[in-house]
Amino acid sequence: MDISGSELDLSGKLLIAMPGMGDPRFEKSVVYICAHSAEGAMGLIINKPSQELRLSDMLEQLQIPRGTGRDIRVHFGGPVEHGRGFVLHSSDYRSNSATTLKVDAQFGLTATLDILDDMARGTGPDNTLLALGYSGWGPGQLEAEIGANGWLTCDASPEIVFAGDDDSKWGRALNVLGVDPLSLSAACGHA
Repeated sequence: MDISGSELDLSGKLLIAMPGMGDPRFEKSVVYICAHSAEGAMGLIINKPSQELRLSDMLEQLQIPRGTGRDIRVHFGGPVEHGRGFVLHSSDYRSNSATTLKVDAQFGLTATLDILDDMARGTGPDNTLLALGYSGWGPGQLEAEIGANGWLTCDASPEIVFAGDDDSKWGRALNVLGVDPLSLSAACGHA
């Protein structure tokens, strides 16, 4: 696979951090890529939940009344724009304000308040992952990191992305590729 050209589109794929990546913010991270083009890439870390912050806290801060919706953990989506919220969700939901990005047939991304209101009332998407911040790459940056053995890629599935056990997502994503996490090395080689 040629990773140097702009024809590579990883939208809707998972990035799996390799050991020895060098950036502790991404250690054992699994990132869902929401958009990827020649201009760069944007994704959300799906396996690093906040230890304290929940949807109910965000609703209270935004003065959105909480109804019958379920309370979920907020995730660290990445180091860019920590105060900005994103909801990665199943494709059964479309925002009333028409601001939902349809990533592929299984996933959508909405970053407007109406989805939080719908989630609070219990009328939001069937499956959701709420994140503050995102992970971003400039033109060619992600391709270079993949070429330097920083990331593996695999197909995304709702069973991994929306799984309640965040600690298992890294290993489960590697298993999609048939890779045993214990066999990974931080060293890379090129033939």
